[in-house]
Amino acid sequence: MKLTRRTLLKSGAGTLTASTVAGCLDDISAADTDLDAGYAAFFTLWDWAEEVSGDAIDFENPVGTGQAGHGWSPSGDLTRNIADAGVFVYFDTPAFSWAQDVAATLEADYDTVAVIDGLAGLDDQLLGWDHEVDVSDHETEHGDEDHSDEDHSDEDDETHDDHGHDESSVDPHVWLDPVLATEIVDTIASGLADADPDNAETYEEHAGTYIDDLESIDQQFETVLDAADRRVAVFAGHDSFTYLQDRYGFEIHTPVGVSPQEEPSANDISETISLIDEEGIETILYDPFEDPDGAYPLVETILEESTTATDAIPVTHLSGTLATWQDEGWGYLEQMEEINVPAFREVLDAQ
Repeated sequence: MKLTRRTLLKSGAGTLTASTVAGCLDDISAADTDLDAGYAAFFTLWDWAEEVSGDAIDFENPVGTGQAGHGWSPSGDLTRNIADAGVFVYFDTPAFSWAQDVAATLEADYDTVAVIDGLAGLDDQLLGWDHEVDVSDHETEHGDEDHSDEDHSDEDDETHDDHGHDESSVDPHVWLDPVLATEIVDTIASGLADADPDNAETYEEHAGTYIDDLESIDQQFETVLDAADRRVAVFAGHDSFTYLQDRYGFEIHTPVGVSPQEEPSANDISETISLIDEEGIETILYDPFEDPDGAYPLVETILEESTTATDAIPVTHLSGTLATWQDEGWGYLEQMEEINVPAFREVLDAQ
């Protein structure tokens, strides 16, 4: 999947649906709930919940193919459907406000539903939207020290003290960091085990196996950065990869802000093109979710006006999936391995 000056690929992104969350659950009794089905708030959480639960629980992702979980609005009967299913996995962050509303309703009106917040226990590791990555620190240490959880904890503590952990300022894209992802998967497994003790051993075993796979993804990114000849990439999309940058010590420049609705200014675009030409960047990144019709005017502008950039390749923020990836049966691991790792390998000149 590659964009060039002559061809732009079409994505399978769909149209967002807007409605309100229903909160009336008075006519649902505890007897209606059986923990053999559940819901997760967006693609990655759904994939992880499916992997951890195995055959014990059938999870559903209410967010349609081609749509992102943040900024999404559910149909009016979703809360009732989740209550019938019996378990809800979500992120307690304003970026998923609809999921916060559903979780609050379930906890207030139907306490037999297992409500699992994947961000539980991660407060001191969450980054602010305005977080800046210090690439120089990583360059000094890169290749000489183990990038384990312990090594990063001190960095994170110092960083997050600066941001104050205001909920509205927290970047929710924590799932893109495969190291922090292991903690979220463990939280999901623990929550399911608490709600369904008979299958606790199954959840623990599945989570352990999946965490091994996440550690492999982490190692693949480490390998890419070990071989990287550059530490800056350009992304024609909203800023979603701060956790990856912070983990592995590289910079993604984008003329777009943190909101998908934000339009880049002419000055921002000009500065981006200047950076591309100064760095000799030949390939830029783009977000295939940005336009449901596969039109990427920002990509076209950059490729047309830059003297060095000739190609664009996709990366995924993994809050949703596309029809082509779904047809391939690609979950989080496969999309990381088949899309994101190769993309960063190319744009960071780690061939």
